[in-house]
Amino acid sequence: MATFLYRLGRLSFRKRRLVALLWVAILAACAFAAAKAPSAPDDDLVLPGTESQKAFDLLDQRFPGSSSDGAEARIVFVAPHGQKITASANKAAVEKIVTEVGDGGQAKSAIDPFTTADAVSKDGTTAYATVTYKVKSADLTDATKNALKDTIQDGKRSGLTVNIGGSALEPDPELGGVTEIIGLAVAAIVLVVTFSSLAAAGLPLLTAIVGIAVGVASVIAIGMSSTTTTLALMLGLAVGIDYALFIVSRYRSERALGHNAEDAVGRAVGTAGSAVTFAGLTVIIALAGLSVVGIPVLTKMGLAAAGTVLIAIVLALTLLPALLGFFQKAVLPRHLRKGEELSEKDREKAAKPNMGSRWASFVTRRPLAVLLFSVIGLGVVAVPTFSIQLGIPGDESQPTSTTQRRAYDALADGFGPGFNGPLTIVIDAKGVTDPKAAAKQATTDLAKTHGVVSVSPAMFNKAGDTALISVVPTTAPTSTKTKDLIHTLRDEAPGLKSKTGAKMLVTSTTAVNIDLSQKLGEALVPYLAVIVGLAFLLLMVVFRSILVPLKAALGFLFSVGGAFGVLVAVFQWGWLTGVLGIDQTGPIVSMMPIFLIGVVFGLAMDYEVFLVTRIREAYVHGERPRQAIVTGFRHSARVVTAAAVIMIAVFAGFIGMSESFIKMIGLGLASAVFFDAFMVRMTLVPAVLALLDEWAWKLPSWLNRILPNVDIEGEKLTRTLEAVPDAGASEAEHARV
Repeated sequence: MATFLYRLGRLSFRKRRLVALLWVAILAACAFAAAKAPSAPDDDLVLPGTESQKAFDLLDQRFPGSSSDGAEARIVFVAPHGQKITASANKAAVEKIVTEVGDGGQAKSAIDPFTTADAVSKDGTTAYATVTYKVKSADLTDATKNALKDTIQDGKRSGLTVNIGGSALEPDPELGGVTEIIGLAVAAIVLVVTFSSLAAAGLPLLTAIVGIAVGVASVIAIGMSSTTTTLALMLGLAVGIDYALFIVSRYRSERALGHNAEDAVGRAVGTAGSAVTFAGLTVIIALAGLSVVGIPVLTKMGLAAAGTVLIAIVLALTLLPALLGFFQKAVLPRHLRKGEELSEKDREKAAKPNMGSRWASFVTRRPLAVLLFSVIGLGVVAVPTFSIQLGIPGDESQPTSTTQRRAYDALADGFGPGFNGPLTIVIDAKGVTDPKAAAKQATTDLAKTHGVVSVSPAMFNKAGDTALISVVPTTAPTSTKTKDLIHTLRDEAPGLKSKTGAKMLVTSTTAVNIDLSQKLGEALVPYLAVIVGLAFLLLMVVFRSILVPLKAALGFLFSVGGAFGVLVAVFQWGWLTGVLGIDQTGPIVSMMPIFLIGVVFGLAMDYEVFLVTRIREAYVHGERPRQAIVTGFRHSARVVTAAAVIMIAVFAGFIGMSESFIKMIGLGLASAVFFDAFMVRMTLVPAVLALLDEWAWKLPSWLNRILPNVDIEGEKLTRTLEAVPDAGASEAEHARV
């Protein structure tokens, strides 16, 4: 591997103009394809095999044309205190507003609440009108949205309180914001401080930007949603900077040893590039492994992000060496750029232990105490995880300042908390002798069930073999009692079938959440088995060890536990919400645990590879295990720290975005990288390696013969290159490598 990448690095260096032009052409082609691509479809949550999905599929099949892909607005009207919404003046104001909204060019229908059953509350104070549109929310014009927003002021002038729920006023998807720009600025500052060179700092940023441009354009071109595109942007940017950072740092080290530019590029790509390749593969395995879960939206997210990471790896191995060819001296420290020898004072300073080696020496002298401190500290941070509540955030999770949240609250006050989350009951009476009798029996049984407020009359399809019933529970959609009610209704389905022969399916947002949680829970063990198993094998090949990969996998559990602890403390308990700009607390998105586990596992293995390869490199070159830890930290701690700070800054930048799921991912990944880089890889890992001593690098001889030797430390490459006479050796001599 190291020899192949050495050749690839040198080839990219020599053919730098061709390589650069090739990537420009790829970028242009992807941008052109993205520009010509149609609007991406929404990422509808599809749960194959679940009862909720079976109900939705049956509705689409038996009630063709009943479901609309267009946006919907629910306008909620509340009468002034002490008045009724049915009073003549208030009624006239409501009808006028509904008519004006319904006359809009994009409106499909606007239903008058006074001509619709149960659209006016029993106390007469609240009413709602449903407006459907011909197009999706993202395709609504500003004029249509402004007309909808104007109803709030129109109602206010009439003395009414008007608020709007539904999907029509959902914010437009965004790919970045001010906070993300701040994150990039922090990354740039860290790179400048790390390298003390604008060129060296700029190359990782440049390759990362090219990578996300190609990756995001590709994702858009194949029709992925905005959420999927944002995730690809987030991960591609973070790993793109980090991968280039490691190779540029190694190039500078090789030049300091006296190698010429081309040879230094080859050596950097052969060694650091090998680490980048295997680190990236662990991330790709973790992301692509989301396909195992069996939820299409997660599969799309994982594959899109994995593709962007793959692009970042290829760029680091090809475009970056080419760019180093254009900036051979500009990326070097000042004294090397000027061809000066280090002063005696600088040489003495360079010979002294740096911060990384001093920290490693401290840990290796007290490994047990440091290990206990790390484990206890991360355990305390992870405590909130035991209080985690999963769900699908809706309007109830919006800030109270939004019209969507006020509409939700007004409906709950006027019609009861369960009105915001009605249950949809589908009666499949195909083949039943008397479908109407079966539906009537179902309606009677549903009305008798504890926790049900009202049951609508059964509505049949044209064929008369399928009925639709709406059930309003007494409790809110997120209530545990509502979830218990769904389980109760599903348990009653076999009884209805034995009485009438008809099947009963229960679905709703809450039911989908129940099915999603169950599906994710069932998939978690197979998913972990796939990604941990493949990554374990990969790390065994890399480190020629069993205990090091095992330690790496166990350390990841502390990182992900700490990340979940932070998410629960912030998004459920409300800690630091003001500081982080989070307006409202609520449940953690149901898909967050398995998604975060996959991504964090990949990133955790990233830092494991970057840090431990330097330690193993020192060990295989003859140093004692504990001294190898110190040497490894001397060379890699500064770069790993810089890489972690950059990745934290990039992920934290996404906390400022409007979408709740993206906010959670940004905070979760930023927290996970912090815990993994500083508490696990920089603290717990050297402590464990010190305690294991020689045992850390043991591998049974039979297994050693089976596993391929990828030479990630470049040991074979180094021995081969030692045969080349000097750093300025001829092309023919290097061609032998």
